[in-house]
Amino acid sequence: METRTANLIIGTSGGTAGGTATSYKLALPSTWIKAMGLTPEQRQVELRFDGASIVITRKLSFTEFLDVSRHAGHKVLLLSCYSGDTLCARIVADETAQKLRVENLVSDFLKLPFGNNQDPGWEDYLHFLESRCIPKTRAGLREYLEAIGVDRYDPLEIIRKTQGRMAEDDLWLTVEEIK
Repeated sequence: METRTANLIIGTSGGTAGGTATSYKLALPSTWIKAMGLTPEQRQVELRFDGASIVITRKLSFTEFLDVSRHAGHKVLLLSCYSGDTLCARIVADETAQKLRVENLVSDFLKLPFGNNQDPGWEDYLHFLESRCIPKTRAGLREYLEAIGVDRYDPLEIIRKTQGRMAEDDLWLTVEEIK
């Protein structure tokens, strides 16, 4: 592992930022950037902060994320989101790492599982699953779960039984476990 010391580039923020707002940048060695596989065409990175360290990794494409999660032996689900007969989006959910990657296939954000959110997190995913189920607080919930053959309130299991269909829209889901 190579280590270098660098200085932050500190500047004042423009636009609608407050008068005392600052921005921070860092120049990284081009050899490191090339070794990470970053290019002008593929320059998205993911940043992780644990309170003391910042880790920068190349953002994996949908297919790369699926392959890496699968080969790591993680529990991986592929959810396909439809509006009528149109496949609108696919979600790879790595349940082991609690990470996901979304591939939006239509531009109408009303047909997308996370709307305008281009980088949803695990909590967004859990909220989406619950939004495609009967509410936890609904009267007669136990009878409903018995009728569809589910032992307890588990949004993923409910979606497997109901395809996440709701009376309000024509969206529905399929769930496939990837081995």
